[in-house]
Amino acid sequence: MANRIGVYVCHCGTNIAGKVDCSEVARYAGGLRDVVVSRDYQFMCSDPGQDLIVEDIRSLGLNRVVVASCSPRLHEKTFQKACARAGLNPYMMQHTCIREHCSWVTKDPDEATRKAEHIVSAAVRRVSRHQELFSREVGVLPDVMVVGAGIAGIQAALDIAKSGHMVHLVEKGPSIGGHMAQFDKTFPTLDCAACISTPKMVAVSQEPNIHLMTYSEVTEVDGFVGNYKVTVRRKPRYVREDICTGCGTCLEKCPTKVLSEFEEGIGMRKAIYRNSPQSVPNTPVIDAEHCLKLTKDKCGACEKFCPTGAIDYTQTESSVTLEVGSIVLATGYDAMDPSPIREYGYGRFDNVYTALQFERLNNAVGPTGGKIVLKDGTPPQSVAIIHCVGSRDANYHPYCSRVCCMYALKYDHLIKDKVGHNVPIYNFYMDMRCFGKGYEEFYERVQGEGVTFIRGRPAEVLEEDGKLVVMAEDTLLGEIVRVPVDMVILCTAMEPRKDTAEVARVFGVSRSQDGFLLEEHPKLGPVSTATDGVFLAGTCQGPKDIPDAVAHASGGAAQALALAAKGTVSISPTTSYINPDICVGCKVCIDLCAYSAIEFDERRQVSVVNEAMCKGCGSCAGYCPSGAAQIKHFNETQVFNELEGLLMPVKPPAPAPEQTQPQMAKRPAAEVVPEEAAPEEAMPESAEPADAQA
Repeated sequence: MANRIGVYVCHCGTNIAGKVDCSEVARYAGGLRDVVVSRDYQFMCSDPGQDLIVEDIRSLGLNRVVVASCSPRLHEKTFQKACARAGLNPYMMQHTCIREHCSWVTKDPDEATRKAEHIVSAAVRRVSRHQELFSREVGVLPDVMVVGAGIAGIQAALDIAKSGHMVHLVEKGPSIGGHMAQFDKTFPTLDCAACISTPKMVAVSQEPNIHLMTYSEVTEVDGFVGNYKVTVRRKPRYVREDICTGCGTCLEKCPTKVLSEFEEGIGMRKAIYRNSPQSVPNTPVIDAEHCLKLTKDKCGACEKFCPTGAIDYTQTESSVTLEVGSIVLATGYDAMDPSPIREYGYGRFDNVYTALQFERLNNAVGPTGGKIVLKDGTPPQSVAIIHCVGSRDANYHPYCSRVCCMYALKYDHLIKDKVGHNVPIYNFYMDMRCFGKGYEEFYERVQGEGVTFIRGRPAEVLEEDGKLVVMAEDTLLGEIVRVPVDMVILCTAMEPRKDTAEVARVFGVSRSQDGFLLEEHPKLGPVSTATDGVFLAGTCQGPKDIPDAVAHASGGAAQALALAAKGTVSISPTTSYINPDICVGCKVCIDLCAYSAIEFDERRQVSVVNEAMCKGCGSCAGYCPSGAAQIKHFNETQVFNELEGLLMPVKPPAPAPEQTQPQMAKRPAAEVVPEEAAPEEAMPESAEPADAQA
C-alpha cells in the first residue's frame, strides 16, 4: 500500500510560533514525498486539534501521521490515542519535537524555521518505514509491596489496605516510623509528633491486610508490571515476635551499652534494644555485633531473665519470595552529616548539634528526658541556629531542602518555651522560605517572640574562652558580626539515602541529578517511574515536609490501586527482539540487560528476549556485534531514514494553494495532494529510502 502521510505542525501558543514560522513549515512539509495533507494549528493537543487528525485519517485515507509539536514525553500518547480513535495503528504516528529541540533553544527565527523543517523532513522519512505494532494485555496480581515504613510508607500501606488488597510492608530497620518517630513537635501547629504518628503505626500492626516485615530488606526483583517476584531477606532479631510481650526486662538486665543510632549518637542503648517505648513492633532486637553471647558466648542475661523464653540465639537469616502486582518505594532520606563542613565545628566542639540531635534533646523520651541542655547538663544561655547547612551550596547540595527554615523556627519557639523567653536566639539565614499553609503566620509569631534574624551565611564557628563564636556577615547591614553563644544548631540538608544507588539498581529505576529517585515526569507523573508498576512515595523522590510526603504517598497508593483494580495492564510493544538467523550466541546482550529480560536458548544457541520484562532501553541493540538485536519502532532502517531526512537540503517549494493550507479554520478539498502529483523534486534522488534505491 502506498504511503499517505498527514503532517500537523503545532503553534503551541507562542512557545513554538514565537520563533518558528509554523505556516512555512507546514507549506514545506506539503511538498515532501507521500505527504497528502499538511496543516498548522495553534494547539494540536486540544480537542479540535485532535479531531482534525481523526477526521483527516478517516476522510483522506491517511495511513501515517507526523505531529510536530512539544516533547513526545508530554503528548505522544495523546496523539497515539487520537490515531487509534480514527482506526489507525498508533505506532504509525511519529511525534517529533520542535519546541524543546528547536524554538526554545534557537535564537534566530529564520534559523529556527529552517531547523524545524529539517526535523519535520526527518520525521516524514522515518514514519514511512513504521510498522504496525500491537500492545498485549496481561493480568495484574492483586497484592502490593511498599518498601520503607516511614510516615510515607505507612500512609501508602494504610490507603492500599483500606481497599481490601494485601500489602507487604518491608522496613529495613527494627521498627517503623522513620525519621518522624524521632521528632518531638511538628510545625507550624506544634502538634506532638508521636501523637500523630503512633496511632498510624499501631493501625499498621493491627491491620489484617498489611503483612509487616521489619528488619528486612529487598534483595532482588524479577518479573514485569503486574507480575513481580520480590525476594526479601529477613535478618534475625534473636527474639521471637510470637512470644515476646514487650515487657522490657531484657533491656534492664543487659550489661552492654553502645551509642544509639536512633538517638543520633548523643544517647546510649543496650545490645538488646528497641528505638523507643512507642516502637512498632514493640519486640526488641539483639545487635549481633555487640552482644556478648553472640560474639564471645558469654553473658546471656536476656535469655536468663526473659519471663516468656522469647530469646532465641539460634535464629538465622532467611529469605522469602513474594508475588506482587506493583511496588511503592518509600525509602526516605538521610540527614546530611555536616562533619565535612569543618568551619562549623561539628565533631570538634562539644555543643554544636545537628537538627536531628536537637530533636532528640527536646524529646521527652530522648537521652535528656526532653531537657534542652549543654554537654555539661546546664541549659544554654544563648543559641545560634545556622540555616542551609549543605543546602543551596554548590559544594554539597545545590537544591533547597524545603523544611529547614520551618524547623529552625520551631526550634526558636521550643527554646524560648523550655529554656526561657529571655534566652537570645540568633538565626543565620540566606532567605526565609515559608511556603506552606500557616507557615508565614508561624514565622511572624516567632519574630514576635524576640528571635533575632541575621541575613548571611556564617563563615566560621570558633571556640573562645569556653564560648562558641559565630563569624558572619550581616548582608542587610553590610557589617561583619561576631556572635558568642553557648549552643549552635546546624540545619542540615535532606539528602538521598546512602543506599539509594543500590535501591535504584534493584528496582530498575533511575536517579535524578541530585541523587534522589527519578519520577516519570516532574509535573504530570510525580509518583510514577520509568519502570511500569513501580511508584514513588515521600522523600525518596526529593525533599518534602510531612504533609507533602503524606499526600505524595497517597498518590503512589492510588496509582498502585489503579493497576490492581483494573486487573490487567497493557504491555508496550516497543521492546527488543533478536533475529535468530543473525545471532551468533555470544551472550554479550545477556550481561548488558539491566532488566534481566534476555535468556539463552541452549537448543538453538541463540539469545531470546522476554518481551514481558524488556523495557526497550536499547542497550543490547547498541552493543550487539552481529546486529541481531534490534528495537521495535527504533530499528536501523527507521533511524537511518530519520538521519538522512535531517541531512536533506531545505528548499521550501513554492506555495501551492491546492497542496497546502496554512490555517485550519476551513479545509477545502483542494488541500489533498493526489499521489501522482506529489512533487518528486522535493526529495533528491540520492536521499530516497534504501528500498527505493534498490
